[in-house]
Amino acid sequence: QVQLVESGGGLVQAGGSLRLSCVASGRTFSTYRMGWFRQAPGKEREFVAAISWSGGNTNYADSVKGRFTISRDNAKNTVYLQMNSLKPEDTAVYTCAARAGRSYSLSSKFSDYDYWGQGTQVTVSS
Repeated sequence: QVQLVESGGGLVQAGGSLRLSCVASGRTFSTYRMGWFRQAPGKEREFVAAISWSGGNTNYADSVKGRFTISRDNAKNTVYLQMNSLKPEDTAVYTCAARAGRSYSLSSKFSDYDYWGQGTQVTVSS
C-alpha cells in the first residue's frame, strides 16, 4: 500500500512558477513509476507528466512540454513537478499517481496507475 500526499499548490499570476511535491509512504517508492494528472472544473482529467522508477525516462503532455519538468528523489520518497511560464489554462487540481513495476514504459492513462493522492489546487490568474 502506498499513500501519496501532494503539496505546493496555490495562486500565482500568469507567467509565474510553482513547484508541486508528492511524498509517498512506504519503503518501495523507488520501484514505482510516478505520474502527475490534472483536472479543471467541468473538464476531464488529463495527463501531465510521468517519470520512470529511476528518473531516467520522462514523458509530457504536449500542452506542458517545455514549461513543466517532472523529477524525483528516491531518497526522499518524493516526486516533483516544476511548473514555469504558467497560464490560466493550467488552473486545475493536480494529482500525483504511482504505478508499480520497474519498467521504462510510461503510461498517460490514469487507470493504469495503482495509487493516487488527494490533489492540490493550482490557480493561475490572468
